[in-house]
Amino acid sequence: MTGKLDLDPALVRRARELARRAGQPVVELARSHTTVSVERAALRLAGVTGADPEGIPWVNRLVDAVVADVGLGHGVAVPVFDALAREQITDVTLLAQKAAAGSVRFTVPSGRAASSARRAARRATAAGIKVIDRRRAERDRMIKRYGDPAQRPWIYLIVATGDIYEDIPQAQAAARAGADVIAVIRSTGQSLLDYVPEGPTREGFAGTYATQENFRLMRAALDSSSKELGRYVRLTNYASGLCMPEMATLAGLERLDMMLNDSMYGILFRDINPIRTFVDQRFSRQVHARAGIIINTGEDNYLTTADAVDEAHTVTVSQLLNEYFAHEAGLADRQLGLGHAFEINPDLPESFRLELAHALLARELFPDAPLKWMPPTKHMTGDVFRGNLLDGFFNLVGAMTGQGILLVGMMTEAVVTPWLSDRDIALQNVRYVLNAAGNLHEDFVPAPGGFIQQRAHRVLGEAVELLERIVDDTLLNAIADGTFGIMKRPADRGKGLDGVARHCDDYYNPATEILEGQA
Repeated sequence: MTGKLDLDPALVRRARELARRAGQPVVELARSHTTVSVERAALRLAGVTGADPEGIPWVNRLVDAVVADVGLGHGVAVPVFDALAREQITDVTLLAQKAAAGSVRFTVPSGRAASSARRAARRATAAGIKVIDRRRAERDRMIKRYGDPAQRPWIYLIVATGDIYEDIPQAQAAARAGADVIAVIRSTGQSLLDYVPEGPTREGFAGTYATQENFRLMRAALDSSSKELGRYVRLTNYASGLCMPEMATLAGLERLDMMLNDSMYGILFRDINPIRTFVDQRFSRQVHARAGIIINTGEDNYLTTADAVDEAHTVTVSQLLNEYFAHEAGLADRQLGLGHAFEINPDLPESFRLELAHALLARELFPDAPLKWMPPTKHMTGDVFRGNLLDGFFNLVGAMTGQGILLVGMMTEAVVTPWLSDRDIALQNVRYVLNAAGNLHEDFVPAPGGFIQQRAHRVLGEAVELLERIVDDTLLNAIADGTFGIMKRPADRGKGLDGVARHCDDYYNPATEILEGQA
C-alpha cells in the first residue's frame, strides 16, 4: 500500500533507517550520562516532597548535597539510601532537610553497604512507579466509563491566565464548549528554572507555573467535567526545559494525559545544552511510556523562524528523529503526537495546496500516530476577520488529511491574550468545519502525479538527503550548524551543561532500571 501520495516504500524505509543511524549515537550518549534533573526525578519517585522556606524543593537541596560530597557520576540513589541507613532515618525528605542544614555527609559505599542501599533505593522508587501505574489504570477506567470524544481530530485548546484558580473555570468552560484536550501553557521562562516550583500558584506570566499541586487541582476539575459531560477530558502540560524528567514524573503521578516533549525544542529555542536535553528527554519519555501519556513534539516551532516552504523537509526529518527516539524509549505509535503546522505565507500562490501536501505527507508517514496539527501564528496580522478565515482553512486541512489532535487557532493571535469570547468564536469555527466536512478525508484523493503528490515526493526526497548529511556529520554537528529552525546550538555550550555527568562504573539509578525493564 502506497497510500494517496504514492510514496515509494523503499524511500520511506530508507528515511527511517537513516533516522535510526542519525539518532543512535545520541541514544548511546544518553545511556552513558546522567543529569541533576534525572537524579531528582528518581528521588521524587522515592518519596522526596516539599520545599524549603525559600521555595527551593528539598529534592534540589538533597541532590546538591550529594553532588558536593561525591559528585554526580555515581548517581544519587546509593549515597542517599546509604546515608538513610547510617543515620537511622526512614524519611527521605527528613534526610534532605538535614543535608540542607549540613548535618549529613554522603559517601559512595561498597560491599554489603552498597548492595543494601541499592535494594532500599529500588524498593522506594518502585513504590513511586506503582503510583504511576495506578494512575494509568485509573485513566483507563475513566475512559471506559465516560468514553472518548466521538470524533477525530480531538479539539485541543489552551488555557493560561497565570492563576490556577482562574484557569480552572476557564478550562471547564472550554470543555463544555467542545474542547477535548485542555492545555495549561506554562509561565514564561519556567523552562529555564532548574527547579520545579511548589504548591498552587497565582502569579504566572503569559502562562501558569507547572507544579505538582497545579497538576492535581486541574486534573480534579477536569475529572468533574468528564463526569458532567459524559466524555473523558484530557489534560496537557509541559515536560521540557531544565526539569524535563521531573515534569514527566509529576505528570505521571497526577495522571496528566499529554505532555509537550520534543527532543530538540529546548536546545533550539531555549538554548539549553544539547547533551543535557537528550539525556533528559530519554528518561522523560521512558516515564511517559510507563504512564501511558501521549507526547506532543514541537516541529511547528521551526516554521516560526524558518520558511515553511523552503524548510518543510526539516520538519519531516525532526518527526522521523522524534519517532526513533520515542520508540527507543518505549513509547508506542499511539503515544506519538508528532507536530507540524499551517505556517505557509497565505499570500503565496498555491499556499493551500502546499499545506495539504505537507499535512498529508505527515499523515501517511506516520499512519498510527495521533499527529498534532498546529494553527497559523507567524502570518496572523491582527485583522481578526482574515485570521478567523485563515483558521478555517487550517481546520479544513485538518479534516481533509485526518489529523489526530487539532489545536484551536485564535483570530486574535499576536494581538492579545485570548478572551473567553475569542475562544468561543474559535471553537465555533472548528465545530462548523469538522461537522460540515465530516469524514472528508475518506473522499479526498490528490490527482495522480499532480501538484500535491509531486510536492510531497519532493519534501520526502529532501528529507532523505538531509538525513544522509546528518548521518555523515552527526546530529550534534547538524544542530550546531543551524539545520533546524536556523538556530545554531553547539554541544559544548548552552544552559544546564554543568548539571550533566558521565556515568561512573558503579552508576546506579533504580528508576532507569525499572523503566528499562518495562520497555
